[in-house]
Amino acid sequence: MFIGKIVNSIGSFVHPLMSLILTQKIGMSAFEAGQFVTMLAVFQAPCMITGGKLSDTIGRRKVIITFQALGALMLIICGLMDTTVLTAKIMILSSCFYSISSPAYDALNADLTNEGNRKESYSLLYMGVNIGFSIGPILGGFLYKDYLFLIFIGDAITTLIALTLFIFYVKEPTKIKKSNVIDSKEIYDDEYKDFSTLKVLIKRPILIAFPIIMLLYQFSYSQWGFSLPLQMGEIFKEDGARLYGLLGGLNGFIVIILTPILTSKTKKYKSMNIMSIGGILYGLCFLVVSFSKVMPLFFLAITLLTIGEVLIAINSSAFIANNTPISHRGRISSVIPLITGMGYAMGPMIMGKIIDSSSISIGWIVVMLASFIGAFGLLTLKKLKLEINEE
Repeated sequence: MFIGKIVNSIGSFVHPLMSLILTQKIGMSAFEAGQFVTMLAVFQAPCMITGGKLSDTIGRRKVIITFQALGALMLIICGLMDTTVLTAKIMILSSCFYSISSPAYDALNADLTNEGNRKESYSLLYMGVNIGFSIGPILGGFLYKDYLFLIFIGDAITTLIALTLFIFYVKEPTKIKKSNVIDSKEIYDDEYKDFSTLKVLIKRPILIAFPIIMLLYQFSYSQWGFSLPLQMGEIFKEDGARLYGLLGGLNGFIVIILTPILTSKTKKYKSMNIMSIGGILYGLCFLVVSFSKVMPLFFLAITLLTIGEVLIAINSSAFIANNTPISHRGRISSVIPLITGMGYAMGPMIMGKIIDSSSISIGWIVVMLASFIGAFGLLTLKKLKLEINEE
């Protein structure tokens, strides 16, 4: 799965450049592009619910193989046609297919790990994504201007290569045994197996409160893929895509170097505390971006963002898995991203409106405040009397 993540992420061309494709190639305004990205996220909601239910019923592998393949097929179609509004609509369809497979991936990751190795395992997979991502955006940035069709087709081909590795080498556990879990706090099927998803959420309110706060982080992080490339396009014109690709490469490089170090150094600390620090670093990043006009400041900002991203990523997935009943991992893995995803969905539309009506600098201040409020919210959540399962 680690190798597959690397291969797939090397070809992650489309999503990082989506706002530029929509504005420069298709001709949308910033607000229209923001509406499009928000609409894309809205369509993903029922897809993720469907994927979560399917992964808990027919199995993780079947969902992953079927819908990853369909998502890749849609990207190939985009690469073979002229770039128009229809291309944007097919991009939505492709994203929806990928979204259906997402809860199955999260559930399978949790199935194959236990509380003793889960944080490290998620860190490994996260590092695999970013090894590929350190290369992919750079390649995409160079292809964007003259070879846009290769961005779509290349993204699809790497998905299919990664899927082939998955088919041959990743098996689905037939049963999760208590003996495989070294910590007695693991949440087993016995208590929850007959519960509906809603009843599980009511029984474990941390699964509602935590993603509501993380929604603010997602709102902020969405601007890494939406507002930042727009700002760089405004400042550096046609070189914006290439320079943004360099920032993506820096992001991936820092993740590769720091993920194992930060995982080791923060392992003994509570996840909530570490994720709060990550949110503060997000806020500092967007403060720097708000007045950046030269590349060194963008490099500094992305360094801050990436450290925060690593701290949040290596703790949030493991935290959710540790607090989710085994029998409901697929469904919970679809519901939680819907809550956090509201921030990611609304982020581009809100920022697009701010950019069109005011300025991108004002927008960055709003994003910075959202990050700081999210960090404070996590610290506050620790003080509430909720049942939290933390290492």
